[in-house]
Amino acid sequence: MPLSRRGFLTVSAGAGAALGPASVPARAAGRPRPFGRYGSPAARLTPRTLYVHPGGAGDVTTVRDAVAAANGAGHTLVIAPGTYRETVAVDRTRTGMTWIGASENPRDVVVVYDNAAGTPKPGGGTHGTTGSATTTLQADGFTARWITFANDWLRADHPGTTGTQAVALKVQGDRSAFHHCRFLGHQDTLYADSMALGTFARQYFTHCYAEGDVDFVFGRATAVFEQCHFRTLTRTDLAGAPYGFVFAPSTAGANPLGYLVTRSRVSSEAPDGYYKLARPWVPSFDTTARPMLTVRDTRLGPGIDAVAPYANMSDSHPWQAQRFAEYRNTGPGAAVPVPENRPRLSREQARSHTRQTYLGDWRPYGRP
Repeated sequence: MPLSRRGFLTVSAGAGAALGPASVPARAAGRPRPFGRYGSPAARLTPRTLYVHPGGAGDVTTVRDAVAAANGAGHTLVIAPGTYRETVAVDRTRTGMTWIGASENPRDVVVVYDNAAGTPKPGGGTHGTTGSATTTLQADGFTARWITFANDWLRADHPGTTGTQAVALKVQGDRSAFHHCRFLGHQDTLYADSMALGTFARQYFTHCYAEGDVDFVFGRATAVFEQCHFRTLTRTDLAGAPYGFVFAPSTAGANPLGYLVTRSRVSSEAPDGYYKLARPWVPSFDTTARPMLTVRDTRLGPGIDAVAPYANMSDSHPWQAQRFAEYRNTGPGAAVPVPENRPRLSREQARSHTRQTYLGDWRPYGRP
């Protein structure tokens, strides 16, 4: 079985026979059971359940076709193991949609493509950052479990391209939840955003993994990352630090709540101190933005520059004027050699930086 550049199985639609017993859960008799405990099209969960299997054992062979068939609200997509090389968009009308990786292992179900901001479009022009997204989710009430969202565009393969942003997932809907998911990319991997400047979208990520190098978690959503793992990648195209930035929030000035990272960890495959924890993104279309990031009860590995963990994206919007704070972090990257470079919450202030405060009456947390 061939491997992609990121090591997951490369399976095209129609190649289901290539999925061996190691990839697909098996029945006791040894026969493949492509949908695990979620049944099959012959014994479906609800009339609004669609089964995706690249070899034709489900209702459709691609995630895109399943989304197209899921007209209206409340559909569930049960997705068999495979690598689905396609772009997918869930528009605002398809509310309450759920995607389930049938094997309950996010490494088995991968939705991936390789557009970048600078990639030419067939009709002329380039995709831009938003257009580069492998998966775009606009509908409210979206839930994903055990899915990998990836963009495997690589700078080394496109040395003449200047627009190197390559989004794996752009999520804009309110009440969007991701459990045990992976987000793979390099620059701008996970775009946690909202539909409009005046729209505040709540998003929740738990037991998730995200990797990248430049601003690989960014946007203006009110997003909670709980028990997540963020990993910074090494780079061969740069001679020295910094290699990049983990977070780049662009919280609207009117929004009292931005990104909250809690009980998580940040690791790195790059040399020690080669990454900044965050920098504020104040977009040209929203110069009144006041990016907000709180990182608490989180282990920051040696890859984070402990002396100066924050940097400016624009000198006209310094990070010190934004809403960055930490509380009770641990690890080498959480040391405080220069206190003025690490704004910290008091115990009293920390009481208002919890998942309950950020998500309000929406309670997506807990086991499935």
